[in-house]
Amino acid sequence: MATMADVARSAGVSIATVSHVLNGTRPVLPHTRQSVLDAVEELGYTPNTLARSLVTARTRSIGLAVSAISNPYFTEILQGVEAAALEQGYSLLIADPHDDPVHEREVVQLLHERRVDGMIVAPSPEPRELLTYLGRHRVPTVFLDRLVDPPGDGEPPLYDQVGAESAEPTTRLVTHLAGLGHRRIGLVAGLPGLSTTTERITGYRHGLAASGLPFDERILVHGHSEAAGAERATAALLDLGSRPTALVTANNAMTIGALRALRARGLSVPGDIALCCFDDFAWADLFSPRLTAVAQPSRDIGARAVRMLLDRIAAPGRPTRTERLPCTFVHRTSCGCPDGQEYPGGPAARSASADPSARASSPRAHQERNPS
Repeated sequence: MATMADVARSAGVSIATVSHVLNGTRPVLPHTRQSVLDAVEELGYTPNTLARSLVTARTRSIGLAVSAISNPYFTEILQGVEAAALEQGYSLLIADPHDDPVHEREVVQLLHERRVDGMIVAPSPEPRELLTYLGRHRVPTVFLDRLVDPPGDGEPPLYDQVGAESAEPTTRLVTHLAGLGHRRIGLVAGLPGLSTTTERITGYRHGLAASGLPFDERILVHGHSEAAGAERATAALLDLGSRPTALVTANNAMTIGALRALRARGLSVPGDIALCCFDDFAWADLFSPRLTAVAQPSRDIGARAVRMLLDRIAAPGRPTRTERLPCTFVHRTSCGCPDGQEYPGGPAARSASADPSARASSPRAHQERNPS
């Protein structure tokens, strides 16, 4: 097996110069750098990453702690994180906190003990122990998807954060259904305590208000962000004396649960009850009816989290940032619109109006960008 000394002899440089080229620890003249890289290629030299980490105090690895990795949304986030990390020469260590605050702290500690250079975390509903651990050990961290409130009013967040817009796209789904004539629009919301759950409830209530509809707490239920919970919650809605004529489900797993509950009652979508969902997924277009949905830029969220983390590692003292990425409204048929009914000009995306009531009066977009 070739060694760094072999590379140095072949390139006609010192071992220190080879180290600087491979580790990026000091500028090297372009022709010298190329000679070293040519020698590495010719000899098939593989750097000893363990030895390198002992010298640089960096492992060029990132820890990712995300619950429900089997969920297609988080799977796509994982793909975005992995691609961006590999592009920058970083490996990835993955753990599933299972949305349990105690387990969350344990897996984050495990990743930290593996000497990752930083972490990307989708925090649980109660991240107090997580925040305490990260703060005590000064771990470079980016929160993704689920955001954490700053410690006080007017104060910046403790950590960098990136996620999709949640409130306005949910408003868009509600006003779309209201624009189709629905007056009792239910919401199957997610796990209480998550920022995404709170924001989508806020968007739901804004959509009702913008459409001149009253808020009825009886038709807002929690599916706890998973299919079985949503199935039970939807069944409870269907037991009401005056059940909703339309539903908004707040993530893709809960959409599956809601559809199961409707099928169990022999109800059709959209004939008996219209449905719009937050989270698009690969087979949403294959359902009958095809699912009208909000699509999140999941891969972009993952890639952006990596870039933010590497910025934080490079400059630990920089101000924290919170970034929101826009979603896409994907218009299909589960809302009750005829198949292929679109805005003039066909299926091309167009900018959504910032005025929810204006959007409600023109609901026939195929793919609408929500404003950032």
